Amino acid sequence: MYDYLIQNARVLDGSGAPAFQADVALQGGAIAAVGHLEAASAAHVIDAAGRYLTPGFIDVHRHGDGAIFLPDFGRPELAQGLTTILNGNCGLSLAPVRGAYQEALLQYLAPIVGGLPEGLDVSSLGAYQRQLRAIPLRLNTGMLVGMGTLRACVTGFEDRDLTDEEYYRLHHLLENALADGAAGISLGLGYAPECFYDTDGLIRALAPLRRSGVTVAVHMRQEGDGVVEALREMLTVARALETPVQISHLKAIGKRNWRSAVPEMLALLEDARREGLDITCDVYPYPAGSTQLIHVLPPEFQAGGMEALTAALRDPERRAQMRRRMETAQDFENISLLVGFENIRPTSLQQPKNKRFEGMTVPEIAASQGKDPYDALFDLLASEHCAASMIDTITHEEDVDAIVRAPFAGIISDATYPMGGLMHRRVFGTCTRILETYVRKRGILTLPDAVRKLTRLPADRFGLQGKGRVEAGADADLCLFDLENIHETDTWLAPEQLAQGMDYVFVNGVPAIAEGRFTDARNGRVL
Repeated sequence: MYDYLIQNARVLDGSGAPAFQADVALQGGAIAAVGHLEAASAAHVIDAAGRYLTPGFIDVHRHGDGAIFLPDFGRPELAQGLTTILNGNCGLSLAPVRGAYQEALLQYLAPIVGGLPEGLDVSSLGAYQRQLRAIPLRLNTGMLVGMGTLRACVTGFEDRDLTDEEYYRLHHLLENALADGAAGISLGLGYAPECFYDTDGLIRALAPLRRSGVTVAVHMRQEGDGVVEALREMLTVARALETPVQISHLKAIGKRNWRSAVPEMLALLEDARREGLDITCDVYPYPAGSTQLIHVLPPEFQAGGMEALTAALRDPERRAQMRRRMETAQDFENISLLVGFENIRPTSLQQPKNKRFEGMTVPEIAASQGKDPYDALFDLLASEHCAASMIDTITHEEDVDAIVRAPFAGIISDATYPMGGLMHRRVFGTCTRILETYVRKRGILTLPDAVRKLTRLPADRFGLQGKGRVEAGADADLCLFDLENIHETDTWLAPEQLAQGMDYVFVNGVPAIAEGRFTDARNGRVL
């Protein structure tokens, strides 16, 4: 007798093939059989009645490293069909964090990954994973190790080349993290301290990965005026390392780059793949992003960490230097120049006196105080000790559509978990948005291809064995739904609204959602 028997389903197996009619039996956390199972018996029988049965969705780019320890973590993810996530992206993993720069690094990471639970040991990825295994998880979770975190452990946020001995220590940390079970490596070349590498230094930092088969997911050095050259740099790195490279959240920031940079980059990627490079990309289906507010500032001012930057923001001469750079410079991702302050909304403000500014644009904040926008921004950051986040409208919908259509492009959320304040909609709605808007309403993707991009494609890319497929022997992570009922309820001003339409979501053979309701089952695993 099986544990569960799902009858009369329209199965999308994750390969991109059309749906087929079948029954699916589950036993012991795995898919036991797929086919016509009329004679089978089970403890629980579910009549799918022609609804779609797919693999559980996978998001390989989230930033819930700290937030995952919160008691309610996983409900927004499950509601949109997610059963597996990878944290530790953009070079900003919460582990390993150790050594003389530990406190500065934790302060830097907090606006992205969520607050650090008291007493959590993050000195190694192994220690982090052991503590994660000790709590009941709603969904499967793996970790990438962030090269920015590793470099900060070795040298802090200093703007300089590494010494031979520092490269040795960096490689030791990297190899230990891989031995502890990291699912891959992440880079954040747009952020301190990784922005301080030149290309040769970056290749040397990644030298242990040469021909390893370990996937490197990279937030590139620039995503604005220099985005095409940033991609060329990563093609150089991919050729040097001969290991898989994934370009994270591919985009072109700024009106002057819209509808030109993305087609050029997609052509470069296609050419590189024909050449034999194992390089792919992913994209989030929104025109707005979200990250730390400090990333509107020139990167060289981030040397020394958050407290040094806060001091610089309070120094009139340094403020004047920042302003001059932001008004004209094109040698860094100058977001305020590329998209305008009117498209930048500070969020996750912690100081009570600043809470009223949350979700307002920088010019709106400035006008409410009778200040210049630069002064309003600098004062706000200094008041928040640089720990604020932002939501910034940066890309063109047609560019997003083009990347979504690319056969080698996956779908990710890039969800961040700031400590309070206004979240980005993608935390709650990414997968639902793909199904409702990109499949059902706009026809950008077929349903089989959308399911492939949400399941098998990311599973195979990061070697997630047993995930992303409906076949005998695979893990029983499954979604059952009627496409017409899938609905995204979150909005920009009210993002914390659960998606609708998932009738069943199984995690390792146990329903986390049954008949549209949470069961509070916690059957997730640490990958």
